[in-house]
Amino acid sequence: MTITDETGVDEVAAHVVTALTGDLDHGFTVLYDAYRGAVFSTALRLCGRWAEAEDLSAEAFLRAYRALTGYDTDRIGELRPRAWLLTILMNLWRNSLRSAARKPPPGPLDAAPDPADPAEGVEAAAARHETGRELAGLLAGLPEAQRAAVVLRHVADLPVAEIATVLAMPEGTVKSHISRGLARLRTMHTKGAPDAF
Repeated sequence: MTITDETGVDEVAAHVVTALTGDLDHGFTVLYDAYRGAVFSTALRLCGRWAEAEDLSAEAFLRAYRALTGYDTDRIGELRPRAWLLTILMNLWRNSLRSAARKPPPGPLDAAPDPADPAEGVEAAAARHETGRELAGLLAGLPEAQRAAVVLRHVADLPVAEIATVLAMPEGTVKSHISRGLARLRTMHTKGAPDAF
């Protein structure tokens, strides 16, 4: 979620950029703390597998740190950190899809369970797991461009303008991908279950 002040400035991004320009190592910790949830949840909804999402997220932050070490203060000052991180993540995800297409598929494995939250009850954990599995299955059925646009809009909560930057496409195309992706998700959900969302 983006928190903006009355002038429309993203306060979290401004804090992250200030921290990065002051001290890169400390600033990177601030960047990580601010965006790790958004990066991981986006990765999870893109790839649908917990372990793969962890790997993609870790690699995205590693590449971000390496890139930042080569940036001067002016370039860091112009960063839109969330969009920048998600662009790195999207590129890694696309590369992983290309690599997977060149390899034979692995044998069938049951999905590893999500780590348990000690504060969460058994029924709530089961419902969350089932909902997450259903959503991952539905998202996996979308074409790559639609899946990316829907996940960035409704999981990462990016505005359309930032999604256009991350995906390197016009805003109208992003809106179209989101609209068509949501329509397709509704259709798939309706075919698989009696109640539509």
